[in-house]
Amino acid sequence: MRKLFHHYSGALLSLIKPIVGHNDVAEEVLQDVLMRIWENIESYDAKKSRLFTWMARIARNAPIDKTRSREYKELYKTDQLDDSVGRRKELSQTLPTDGIGVASLLNKLDDKHRLLLELLYLQDYTQSEAAKELDIPLGTVKTRARRAILQLRTLLSSEMVWLAFMVFTSPNFQNL
Repeated sequence: MRKLFHHYSGALLSLIKPIVGHNDVAEEVLQDVLMRIWENIESYDAKKSRLFTWMARIARNAPIDKTRSREYKELYKTDQLDDSVGRRKELSQTLPTDGIGVASLLNKLDDKHRLLLELLYLQDYTQSEAAKELDIPLGTVKTRARRAILQLRTLLSSEMVWLAFMVFTSPNFQNL
């Protein structure tokens, strides 16, 4: 066990740590992995893979199992959010749709499809919120959204060159 730890613990820990994200949990998982390897060494078959490959597979699956466990989810559900999450609005740069002709393309759609796409993509509604707003079933929202996108694709295929020209000459695009 000492030789196993000495020779392979660093490499196995480097596989585990990115998956669990916490040093203390990674070391705990490493200990479990080394015990599994020690207890199941007779199941290793040199004809199927190299020893390290076999151990790496165990070391990869163990932290995935750990992060899926209820205990792990409960323990780390209140971790700090990444700083970029709070600054999402300031990091996001969206081109205005009126300058590239999207509004005119949407106007070419029938009303039920146009209204749905405006809710979903221009007003950031979720599909469930759009279903409630329009008082239609969620499945209908999904079907209409798909059909509307297919209609837009057809419209865009004839206007793709013009649209690309508008996007690349837009002052907002040049400032990105």
